[in-house]
Amino acid sequence: MAKRLYLDWNASAPLRSEAKAAMSASMELTGNASSVHAEGRAVRAAIEKARAQVASALGADGAEIVFTSGATEAAALACAGSDLHCAGIEHDAVASWCSVDLEVGAEGRVTVPEPERACLQLANSETGIVQELPAGLAVSDLTQGFGKLPVAFNWLGCQMGLVSAHKLGGPAGVGALVLRQGTDLSAQLKGGGQEMGRRAGTENLIGIAGFGAAAEAAASDLAAGRWEEVEAIRNCLESALEADCPDIISIGQGARRLPNTLCLVTPGWRGETQVMTMDLSGFAVSAGSACSSGKVTVSRVLQAMGFDDLAAGSALRVSIGPGIVREDVLRFAERFTAAWKRARARMK
Repeated sequence: MAKRLYLDWNASAPLRSEAKAAMSASMELTGNASSVHAEGRAVRAAIEKARAQVASALGADGAEIVFTSGATEAAALACAGSDLHCAGIEHDAVASWCSVDLEVGAEGRVTVPEPERACLQLANSETGIVQELPAGLAVSDLTQGFGKLPVAFNWLGCQMGLVSAHKLGGPAGVGALVLRQGTDLSAQLKGGGQEMGRRAGTENLIGIAGFGAAAEAAASDLAAGRWEEVEAIRNCLESALEADCPDIISIGQGARRLPNTLCLVTPGWRGETQVMTMDLSGFAVSAGSACSSGKVTVSRVLQAMGFDDLAAGSALRVSIGPGIVREDVLRFAERFTAAWKRARARMK
C-alpha cells in the first residue's frame, strides 16, 4: 500500500528538525526570562537569539519583533481600535477587525486607495495569489509568504506585519508582530510588561526557540532555491490535471502565486466531498483555509473574486513543500482524475 501523502502545507507545515532540536535544547533551561540571575539571563539569551533569527529571516533588522501566540493574536494587537479597511480575501483573523469593503478584481488583486488605513495580505492561503503591497500600508499579513517568497520587511513599505511559526515548519502556538521601530502600539494583554510592554505574559520559550530555528532554516532553503524546485513540482501537477481534466478551473493561473499552491475548482463537486474522497485515497488536502475547514460553507475568497456559490463551494487546495517529488504529485493527479470522472458521471 502506498504511503499517505501530506499535501496541506498551507494549513501547517511539517515540523522542521532544526525547530525540534532547538525546542528540545530549550527544555533544558530553567528560569524566567525576566529574572536577573544567571538562569533567567540564559532564558533571555535564548529568546533574544530567536528574535534575531526571525528578524533576519524577515529582512527586518532594526525593526521590532513582538512574540505572540500566533498570527491571530498579532492581528488583534495590530488592528484593535483602528479604523482599517480590507478586502474579502483576507483571513478572518484580519477581516474581523476591519471594514471589509476594498475591491477585488477577478484575478484576485486588491485595489487599495488609502494604504495608511488598510490591511492587505502578501499572499492568499487558498489561491496562492501574491499581492503588490502599496507603500505606506498599515498592516500586512505575511504569514503565507514568509519562508516561501523572498520577503524583506524593511523594503515592503508597510508599518506592521503578521507572521506565524507553524506555516514555515515551526511549532503551532507562536507567532509575531513585526513593526517599524517607534510605531505606537497599545498592549491588549496587561501584566508584567514583557515584549517591550507590548504583550504581557511570560514568554513561551520552547515555542519561540523553535520559531527562531525554523525561520533560520526556512531562509536557508529559500536562498538555496528549494522553493523554485517546489514550484516546478506544482507546475507538473497543474499540467497533468489540465491534460486529464480540461473542465477543471485552476485559480490564479497566469498571476504571480505562491510556488507551492494550487487551487482547483470543479463546479458541482463539493469541496468537502473532494477532501473526504482524497483522504480515503491516502492524500491530505483541504477545501480552503484550515481555519474554516469542516464548516459547510463556500469560499469567501472565491466569492470576493466574483465566483458564484456553486464554484466557490467546489474548490480544493493542494499545497506542497520541499520533499514532495514529481512521482508524488502524479500519483495524486491519477487518483484525483479518476475520482473526478466518477463524480462527474454521477452528476449527469
